[in-house]
Order: sequence, then structure tokens, then C-alpha cells
Amino acid sequence: MTAQDPPPSSPAPASGRLRALLPDLTPWRASRDFRRMWVAGLVTVFGTALTFIAVPLQLKELTGSALAVGAVGAVELVPLVVFGLYGGALADALDRRKLILWTEAGLGVLSALLLLNTLLPHPMIWPLYVVAGLVSALSGLQRPALQAIVPRIVAHEQLPAAVALNSIRWQIGAIVGPSLAGVIIAYAGLQWAYALDVVSYAVSALLLLGLAPSPASHEADKPSLRGILEGARYAWSRKDLLGTYAIDMAAMLFAFPTAIFPFLADDLDAPWALGLMYAAGAVGSLVVSLTSGWVSRVHRHGRMVVYAALGWGAAMAVAGWLGNVWLVLLFLAVAGGCDMVSGLFRSAIWDQTIPDALRGRLAGIEMLSYSVGPQLGQVRAGGMASLTGVRASVWAGGLACVASVGLLALSLPKLMAYDQRTDEHAVRMRKQKAAEAVAEAA
Repeated sequence: MTAQDPPPSSPAPASGRLRALLPDLTPWRASRDFRRMWVAGLVTVFGTALTFIAVPLQLKELTGSALAVGAVGAVELVPLVVFGLYGGALADALDRRKLILWTEAGLGVLSALLLLNTLLPHPMIWPLYVVAGLVSALSGLQRPALQAIVPRIVAHEQLPAAVALNSIRWQIGAIVGPSLAGVIIAYAGLQWAYALDVVSYAVSALLLLGLAPSPASHEADKPSLRGILEGARYAWSRKDLLGTYAIDMAAMLFAFPTAIFPFLADDLDAPWALGLMYAAGAVGSLVVSLTSGWVSRVHRHGRMVVYAALGWGAAMAVAGWLGNVWLVLLFLAVAGGCDMVSGLFRSAIWDQTIPDALRGRLAGIEMLSYSVGPQLGQVRAGGMASLTGVRASVWAGGLACVASVGLLALSLPKLMAYDQRTDEHAVRMRKQKAAEAVAEAA
């Protein structure tokens, strides 16, 4: 080596490689409102996870029917569709902070009704379905505002990191909630699960009161069917967006068997593992989120959505085929990790390419893609389990997911070709955010 030659590059130290994998905390440090929403969401998701376990378990105890448990998804479907679309229009026309607060309070009241029903000497079945439908309606009104407010409180280049941090928040609650739910229900009763959910909504609402106002833009129209159709036309014009919706819908429709987990635990002679089954997917998702530093270095988001959805279906198929409960839990965790990868890149496409004036309405459509699929998936899983058996419902659904995602990928070249560095919508949004930052600095 001569004096003019550069020294040979040395490999990055292990500590540097580890830091590159860790999640980016910049949104947390830079935005007070993001911190408040993150903590409020963590509290809420913990309580919601308790109810997520308690409702199907209570229905199982009251009816003994897998079909009756799966029917919860059917009850939730119509309110979710109607109010999800309307909620998207409201998020573009109203103050997003106020919309989030009022719906959070309403969800807390509904949890209190579940608690009151459980305290009756003979709890009734029909209130479980009625409350499930009302919760679905309020969630439909709230979720578009929750999603649409994030790009206002987080810088454009930090949005993928914000998605990962929000995912970590959800996964912590989704792991701790189901894991404790089995213990709480077994030793204290269903009423304590519902009571803790009520408390979680009260704490969350107090935290959200501190958010800065998030009023509608000056040119916003009143919520209307015309406005909803305008959002739908924009989504239809973006085949890459349509691809993210279709892929996720197919994956959840065919391979989302959580409604029959109580029966799967019995089939495996492991009723003690019910809480672990609900938590396993969140464990896999958390592992991905905690090592999500690599996400910002990937640019072909569409391909990652497809590959992850294929992995989700394959892992569910294996979980349904196996008879060892520990291996089932392992592949449920693998499926959760794949779902997290898909969710990270779907959200990145949405947040970095959709104009703010349409963000609420598009968030409503997006919510349907990741919420209607699971509701239909519960109905499919419960109905098929009653006809073919619990494990057959799981593995056959996984295989159907792989086949449907593969066919969609072949028919969606725009999604497979998406690259955030060159996509016209991403470039336009990046320039717009930069111009807004310069204007604010001036």
C-alpha cells in the first residue's frame, strides 16, 4: 500500500451494527404530541387486549359454539364499513383531536356496559353482539383521525420510524394484555378484564386532552357522500394503493383464525396456552419492530408487502398443521413478524404519498382494508371450523392466503414496481413537506 492509498475499510463494530437495527426514536424526541399519543395508545391497547380475549371466551362459555364466536366478526362488519368511510370524511372536515377524544370516551362507556352485563347473575348473550357492533362503529369513526393526525405531528422523513414506534406500542399491549388476561380471568373473573379496560380508556382520554388542536384545512368540505367518493376515486387511480388494500384483505380473510383460538387450544389439549396463542403474533411483531432500523434503508416497499403477506399465510398453514402446542406458538409468532413487516411498508406507502386534504378519507379506506379482512376472517374461520374441524380451518386458510396473494402480486405490477425514491407521489409529498418546513422557519 502506498502513502496515497486509502486505508482498507474495517468492518463496522458490533455496537454500530446493533444500533443500526434498533428503532429510530427521533419522532419520540422531536414531537411532544407524538409522545402523548404513544403513551395514550399504549394504555388503551392494553385494556382493549383484555376485552379482545374476554369477549370470545365469554361467548364460548355461554354458547359452546365456534360459529357463535366467529359471528362476532359478522356483527362488526357493517358498522365498520359504514362508519369507517364516514369517519374518514369527518377526519378531513373536523378537528382531528376532538374527534379522537369524543370517540375514546364513547368506547370507554361501551366497555362499562360489558362490565355491567358480566356482573348480572346470568349474563346475557345479545349485549355482547350489540356492544361489539357499537365498538366497531366508534372505532370506524376514530381510526382514520388517529392515522391522519400523525403526518401533522411528525416530520415527513420520520414517518416510517413513527410507524415502527406505534407498532411497538401496540405490540407491548397486545403481548402483556393477552398474557395477563388468562390469569386475570382465571383467578379474578371476566369482570376484572372489563373493569381494567374501562380504566384504560379513562387514563387515555386524560392524556389526549393535552394534544394541540388539529383543525381541518381551510379548503375542507363538509362530510358528504361526494367527498367520500372523491377519496375513493383517488384510491382507484392509484393502483399501488389498491394493491396494498387487496393484499392485506386477502391475507386477513383467509389466514386470521383468532376467533377459534379457544377451540384450537382445546384441540391441542392445552387450554392453558390460550393467552399465549393470542400473544404469540404480537411477540413476533415486536421482534420485528425492535429491530426495525433496517426499514428506512429499504425502498421497494411494494415488494416487501407482498413477500411478507406470503410469509404470513405460509406460517399460518404450518401452525394449523402441527400438533405440538409449542411449535404452533412458534409459527404464530413467525406469522406475526411477517404481518408486522407488511404493515410497516403499507403504512410507509400511505403516509408518504397521500395528500393531507385527502388523508382522512383515504385513512378510512385503509382502515377497511386492515379491519374488514379480520372481521370476515373470523367468520370464515368459525364457519369452516364447524364444517371441517379447527385445525383444518387454520391450515387450509393459510394455503388459500398464499395462493391468493401470489395471484394478486402477478396482477399488480404497479405495486411490485413501487420505489419511494422515484415514485411521483412520494417525490411530490417530499418536496411539499420541505417547502412547508422552509415557510415555517421563515
